[in-house]
Amino acid sequence: MNAEKLICVIEDNTPIRKLYCTLLKRAGYETVDFEEGKPAIEWLSTNPARAIIMDILLPDMNGTDLYYQVRQIDIHAATPIIAITGFATTQDRQKFVNIGFTGYIPKPINTTTFVSDVENIINQK
Repeated sequence: MNAEKLICVIEDNTPIRKLYCTLLKRAGYETVDFEEGKPAIEWLSTNPARAIIMDILLPDMNGTDLYYQVRQIDIHAATPIIAITGFATTQDRQKFVNIGFTGYIPKPINTTTFVSDVENIINQK
């Protein structure tokens, strides 16, 4: 796998997770995906990725806790992490940015702009 083209998707809803992966693959990215946070952490502990997209409500852990655990992994200390969630108010967006997420995409996603939204977040500095 090419780490510069690899995006890790963590989303417990299978159809939504598959949709994200399909859209990203059509745009030339590679994906690895997980339903829960703990297996994702295990994989991320030894594998680099260009970016991480994560749902906030996961069955085994809160996305905020997952964010902090991923940030403790040396190879992901600066990896862009994007929150995708139904918590879609202006206050929610600010909360996730304040926590340290690189970006935020509200659900339901716009399938026509999803990849460009992800790329804009990944490429911001």
